[in-house]
Amino acid sequence: MNVFGSVMLSTAEMTNLLLLVAIVVCVGAMIMFLAKAAVILRVQADDVIRPSTMSTNHSVPVPRLKMTRVHIPFTFRLLETGNNSFEEVRLAVSSQVNYSLQAFWAVSIRELHMSLWRTWSELRDQTKHSTIVNSTHCQQLATNVRCQQPHSEKVVVLKSPKPPLVLGAPPRLAYPLVVFMIREMESDELLHPDETVILVNVVHLRDPVCPLPTSILAQYLKQASGQLSCLKQLYLATGDPTSADDGNPSQITGSLSLAEPVACADNSGPLLCSDSILRDCPGIEQLCVVCHYFPLSRALLPCRHTCICAVCFNKLDRCPMCRAAITSYFCIRTEEYVPPSNVEPKIF
Repeated sequence: MNVFGSVMLSTAEMTNLLLLVAIVVCVGAMIMFLAKAAVILRVQADDVIRPSTMSTNHSVPVPRLKMTRVHIPFTFRLLETGNNSFEEVRLAVSSQVNYSLQAFWAVSIRELHMSLWRTWSELRDQTKHSTIVNSTHCQQLATNVRCQQPHSEKVVVLKSPKPPLVLGAPPRLAYPLVVFMIREMESDELLHPDETVILVNVVHLRDPVCPLPTSILAQYLKQASGQLSCLKQLYLATGDPTSADDGNPSQITGSLSLAEPVACADNSGPLLCSDSILRDCPGIEQLCVVCHYFPLSRALLPCRHTCICAVCFNKLDRCPMCRAAITSYFCIRTEEYVPPSNVEPKIF
């Protein structure tokens, strides 16, 4: 009887011991699970608070955009005017090819953008027989100068329309002034599809209803292939790099032309870039604003600042000029100057 009681007691103690071990194992597993969950949540929180960590480590490389250099034979800029822009508009234009200059007051926004999608052959035929904008879609023809020879920059003066231009309150349905520079061609002349055939300049004119300064609202580039692109400016950082020491930021004294294809269903072409400023202004000092040593070579998007070299680009995830995040870029010149990986420029 005593032996049986001893066996029963030993069995009860063993059961209690196994139960205790099971409880300890469960508690340990729960603690490990909670610790792992806390680590995961901490990492995710760090990624949200400091998203630049991935960019700094370059685990996700910034994509380089494909660029195609294009020759733009026209230049167009506005000159200073008086307080009332409608009294007189002064333009400075130049061309490297034969061209026609047509300008229109109060052009229908809808009709203009619809007509710009027409093929080059249709637009050229219409220009030969009449004006590129139908008279029913504008208030008045400002000027129509045909068969101009290539020339350096000269001034064109447009007098105020009669009757006076009235566009109404915003949002307006017409652009105040649209200026076309249209390439003139011989009947048997053939053009490469990438050649520029039309430069469209949309101009805002200051008036009492919309007192914003007179400026170019948009510029569109039409190529012989029919491609329509919106011409934009890249901000080229040049000048004396020591100016920052005087409390002044690096100045932007030049510009590059960048043409972004207008969105359409089948558009997959590269961006268009003109390197005229690099060719025409070789004397401008163009050094990286970070190291002040290597030539600047990369244009950053979407801010469009062209201000750093390839070496400094690999160390940054934000534009040094405006602190905007860098989502993509393209090169404006070759980068043979990039040193071996064990040689780095001195960064001030």
